[in-house]
Amino acid sequence: MLGHRASAWPFCPPTSSRVIDTHVEDLLSTALAKLCRRFWKCYSDRNGRSPHLTASRAELGSRPRNLRFCSYVVLVALAIRLAVVGFVYPYWLNPNRDYYEFGYEPGRVARSLALGQGISNPLHGTTGPTALVMPVYPVILAGCFRLFGIYSKGAAIAILSLNSLFSALTCVPVFLIGLLSFDQRTAKIAASIWALFPNAIYFSANWMWATCLTTLFLTLLVLALSHLQESSSKPAWIGFGIGCGVASLTDPNVMSVLPFLGMWACYRLHWRKQEWFGPACLAALAFIVVVSPWFVRNYAVFHRFVPFRDGLGLELYVGNSGYTGHWANGSIRPSNSLTELAEYTQLGELAYMAHKQQQALTFIQAHKTWFLGMTLRRLLYLWTGFWSFRQTYLKQEPLDPPNIALNLLLLGLVVAGLRRAFRLKRGEVVPYLILFLFFPLVYCVTHPEVYYMRPLDPFMILFAAYALGVRGGAKDRRPSKSERSPLHSAA
Repeated sequence: MLGHRASAWPFCPPTSSRVIDTHVEDLLSTALAKLCRRFWKCYSDRNGRSPHLTASRAELGSRPRNLRFCSYVVLVALAIRLAVVGFVYPYWLNPNRDYYEFGYEPGRVARSLALGQGISNPLHGTTGPTALVMPVYPVILAGCFRLFGIYSKGAAIAILSLNSLFSALTCVPVFLIGLLSFDQRTAKIAASIWALFPNAIYFSANWMWATCLTTLFLTLLVLALSHLQESSSKPAWIGFGIGCGVASLTDPNVMSVLPFLGMWACYRLHWRKQEWFGPACLAALAFIVVVSPWFVRNYAVFHRFVPFRDGLGLELYVGNSGYTGHWANGSIRPSNSLTELAEYTQLGELAYMAHKQQQALTFIQAHKTWFLGMTLRRLLYLWTGFWSFRQTYLKQEPLDPPNIALNLLLLGLVVAGLRRAFRLKRGEVVPYLILFLFFPLVYCVTHPEVYYMRPLDPFMILFAAYALGVRGGAKDRRPSKSERSPLHSAA
């Protein structure tokens, strides 16, 4: 989707031109080449073809060409995003509501961090410590505030540029996943689409949220699982656990899929008669070590166990209060309602969230049919972008019609790619089905947002590229017995 604000692409003239000189491009290209070599070292030196490694040795061995391709596509993606940043950054300098739209709740927490007040004050005024947002992204924003000034033009450009860098670097894991799970043609098509994809451009160059960082983490972890499916290396599994911990401290919804993906990797190891229990335990221990400081901090502050964040009650209430004119009733958020803000301040964060959760559950219990219908409607919106064509709604979301067209086109290609992959590479489909089935679930019962599904975009693009790769590519060939995955054998 292209965005949900009426001024989604406010192409204001930049106050100063920004030119990336040749020296900077050389430095970026060299750094990217080193990053790519680290990824390739794990995959290109294997003996033979594993059941899940579908790229040929010739494809994996053509390192110089692949490295050049990755470098070019990342630089092109970054250049496009930075060019957009030059036009849109003034939007984030709006002083209304004390610069609340400069990062929203993460921006507020980042300001508190930059002022030495800790992780606190996520809304308006001084409301005290919070567990409403996760710590990783606000810490990054706070670093930008410290360097360039709080709510300054330099900070806005730096934050949007960092998001653009995260999005551009996602081209690398997208390419490598495509190479490992499908073939070189699919990998190149997918990386190229991601570089030019409207969602990827908009939500990196014109959106201050952890979306791009979460997407990069998730693609890197799925790429790591491609290695872990045939490796019992304890350091590799420990690294995976650490990565899961950092990703969950960025966006805890990744934990709706990562445990299942880890179990799938363990099953693949078990099928190959390799050790899996010990490495999996080490990964779980590494994950606990990473997230424990945040849990301990929450317990010390709130005197109660708060896993990850405490905002589920509010999100449940926002989506289940009887309102159907929009996919979320933003008017009852404490960030938009003085009444709700007063209640939040009076009760305290945990008591307020518990009260909102009780209100939502009471409403759901009394309106079960309504809740079921809204759950299905939210699911439809998450995958297609369609909520309503009423004029009152379209005034709030004028870009919905082109968003719907883009989503339907992508969804059709994804279905075609899934059909082809399920017929030829069933073992490759399972991790992606886990992603597609479990990641959206919590948003179906609470409420959707435009950016919630963006971490799944790279994987949808991979299957779209696999469908597009049929034209002009090699003919489909069913896998031989020696190449079949556990799922083929079970079937």
